[in-house]
Formats: sequence, structure tokens, C-alpha cells
Amino acid sequence: MDYDLPDSGTPSEAPEDASPSPSTWTEPTDSAPPPTGPGGQGEAVTPELDAPAATTEVGESAAVVPSDRAPLEEPSVGDGAAMTRRALPRVMAIANQKGGVGKTTTAVNLGACLAELGYRTLVVDLDPQGNASTGLGINPRALEASMYDVLLGETPMEDCIEGSSVRNLFVAPASLDLAGAEIELVPAFSRELRLRNAIDSVKDDYDYVLIDCPPSLGLLTINAFAAATEVLVPIQCEYYALEGLGQLVRNVDLVKRNLNDRLEISTIILVMYDARTKLADQVAAEVREHFGEKVCRQIVPRTVRLSEAPSFGQPIITFDPSSRGAIAYRQLAKEVSGGPS
Repeated sequence: MDYDLPDSGTPSEAPEDASPSPSTWTEPTDSAPPPTGPGGQGEAVTPELDAPAATTEVGESAAVVPSDRAPLEEPSVGDGAAMTRRALPRVMAIANQKGGVGKTTTAVNLGACLAELGYRTLVVDLDPQGNASTGLGINPRALEASMYDVLLGETPMEDCIEGSSVRNLFVAPASLDLAGAEIELVPAFSRELRLRNAIDSVKDDYDYVLIDCPPSLGLLTINAFAAATEVLVPIQCEYYALEGLGQLVRNVDLVKRNLNDRLEISTIILVMYDARTKLADQVAAEVREHFGEKVCRQIVPRTVRLSEAPSFGQPIITFDPSSRGAIAYRQLAKEVSGGPS
């Protein structure tokens, strides 16, 4: 696999009886045989070979996927660098220029789990699609103020913030008007610092501010990088996961040199992990080799319940508290934060 990253060699082929790393908890799945290549020799799955077991359509009944139910006991997260507590408040931009890799899912569910641990958490929806807003039960068409008004108007950030169904969790919603912000910001004064100024006025009221970035590296994402102190990158455990990640790293360095010297890529999360494919293990190994201790030990599995929850306007911990996705994000929140507040 050719990635736009420093040369580190080719990942070795996983053995036939390969299993996920023992330091990463995943729930056993149905006993389906691993997907094989055209020759039937157990080759890693490639983009040309669709593995039916690796994806599940939204809207399927939970009864179709019995493995989505998790055991009652929660696994423990191993100690590591990611467990180190950092000074609060923490402002984290959740970014990846590739679409459909779990940025919004991570923003909503990680935010809800941090709030459950006792941290006051604000999710800033900077994606014109507004999926983080609807995923937390906000109707974008009924808003009096949105992030568009904050970035391009005179609306204070505090007037934009809405509550949610989860205690300690708040959201600064997006509206469809935000789609034009990329163009309207071009001639604006201090265009890259609009979001930083807005967040600085309220961040002392929160422990965590999570910024859900759009799937691009335009002015909205640059605003998020200028406002944040950390970048959290969700990476999908599939073939194209690392393509373009080199450009994201370069953009973070560019913003660090010119706009925000506090910015760093602090956290990388492996999402949409399917233990039935050797390719998922290979991608995970490659990411850990390149980024080391920045990669969280907890992996988020691919599960239909995570896909269903947004249609009900709820995070996974209220939609299905005992599902694999809920337990994974709870463990992830403990790892990212270092434990309960």
C-alpha cells in the first residue's frame, strides 16, 4: 500500500490465525471465515473485493447482528501515553480530509462519553452538513443562531450554544448557511482567527471543546486548527485510510508555524474495525508503526448500532448503552481524558 507518509517499509502479511492485538479489546464476532482473495489462499481484502460481512446497511434491525450486544462487564484500558492527563480546558479539532471515516460519529459519541465521566463538554459543529447537530437532537431549521452567525455575524458564541439530552453535553450547531462560509470568509478580516476568538470567549466554561471539521482542508478547517490546541484524527481500518493523511500532517505543521504554535496531532483513533479481515489488522499495524503512542489502544468496532443512533438524534450511550459501540467509546473517553473528572 502506497501512503503519503514517511517511508517505513511494507507491512508484513498477517498469519492465517492472526487476531487483534491483546492490548486492544474487541468483542468476539460471529464465527464467519475470513474473507479470501480470488485464489482462495486467504489474501488480504482489497478494494476490488467487497466483503459483505464488513459493512451493514443503516436501518437493519439489531436482531440481525446478534454480536452487537456486549457482555455486561467492561474491559479495562491498558496504561499508556494516551492515559496521561493534560491541563484543562482542551480544545480538540476532529479532522480528516477523507469523508466517511467517523469524524462526526467520534465527535458526538466521544463528547457524550466525556460528559458522562463528569466533564463539561462542548461539541462545535463546523461541518455544513450539520450531522453532529442532528445527531444530538438539534433541528437545524429551527435555530435562531448557528455557527454561521458566529463566524460571519456579530453573534456571541454563548448565544449559539444549545443543550442536549446528555447531562454536561452542549452543542454549538451548524446550519445549511455554513456551506457558503468558505467563500464569504475569503475577503473577511482575520478570516483564519474567527473561530479562535469565538471559542476563547467561552472555553473557560468547559473542560473539553470538540470541533467537528468538514471533510476538506479549506478555511473552515483552518479556523478549527487555529482555534484548537490538539488535532484528533479518526482513521478508518480500510485500504484508503492513510491516503491524503500526509497532506493533513503538512497542513497542521503549516498552521503551527504561521497561526497557532500550540497545535499538535495528539490523538489518533482507529475506527470501523472489522476483526474478520486481515486487512484491518494490517492497517492498524501500519498506523501504530508510523504514529506510535499517539494511537489510542482502544479501537472502535464496526457496528450497525453506531449507524442507527444518529437517526434517533441520540449518542450511542443513550440509544443503546450496552452495545459494543457504546462500550468502545466509553473506554476511549477514559483513555483520552485519563479517567473520570
